Amino acid sequence: MAIDTSDSSEIVDTLTRIVDYIRWGASRFVAADLSFGHGSDNAIDEAAHLVLDTIDLDPGLPDAYLEGVLTRAERQRVIEIIERRIETRLPAPYITGRAWFAGMEFYVDERVIVPRSPIAELIENEFQPWLGHREPLSILDLCTGGGAIAVACAHAFPDARVVATDASAEALEVAAINCDRHDTGPQVELIKADLFDGLAEQRFDLIVTNPPYVTQEEWSGLDAEFRHEPGFAFHGNSDDLSIVERILFDAPRYLAEDGLLFMEVGASAFLLEQRYPDLPVTWIELERGGMGVGVVEAEDLAAWVDSQRAQG
Repeated sequence: MAIDTSDSSEIVDTLTRIVDYIRWGASRFVAADLSFGHGSDNAIDEAAHLVLDTIDLDPGLPDAYLEGVLTRAERQRVIEIIERRIETRLPAPYITGRAWFAGMEFYVDERVIVPRSPIAELIENEFQPWLGHREPLSILDLCTGGGAIAVACAHAFPDARVVATDASAEALEVAAINCDRHDTGPQVELIKADLFDGLAEQRFDLIVTNPPYVTQEEWSGLDAEFRHEPGFAFHGNSDDLSIVERILFDAPRYLAEDGLLFMEVGASAFLLEQRYPDLPVTWIELERGGMGVGVVEAEDLAAWVDSQRAQG
């Protein structure tokens, strides 16, 4: 429920500091039973994101500055943003237009899902220890969305050529904004393609993908915050593992001889293992949490695909 004018006036008169509004916003979010998971996993961090963005301060602000006193105009703007988050159930990054991935800031809007893949941890670690002494000079980000994985890979491997594909022209528009913001230049090439369809046949040292892997039924049952995101990015109009299977069966034609496929399939990893118990995938234990992120060697994947096709 929105606060009325008299309540707003009392808040402006009573609460003065940045930290006061972070605390108050968090309390409002908990009372409204909001859902989180778009860059923050709790009410306090969500409130901090919105409050600091509203007054044009960096999220890495030293704690001492949180004692700073807001002007009355700033207080009113913060109240309005907090109430907007509650009334619309929009994820905070859609309100601010800002999200962070692999330590980098990205533009987001409702044309793309908010970047939050645990693949970020792998990029920050330069895909070690799996990459070993191999130096990737060509990387494919399949299902790039807003381009976060592609841009982060370009940053981690400045000598690599990065190709980023997506079936959504709108998503690629956002990816282009992020490429411009991070000045990737010709290092990152954006291509409209339905998985590998529409992509010229070529070989990549790394294929990295966070494809749609949630069924339409599962997506429709998610909390409102998640249903503000484009459903196609969650389910790809599929109710099974067909998209993941297409990637697995087609990837050998696009991987270099010693290439690697990194993929995120979330909770669908269990279904994938049930259907293909001999799939030569290593599921990665991530320090920062997350599940269903696996890696497959090109040679092993090619042999597995051949065996599957031989079985009919």
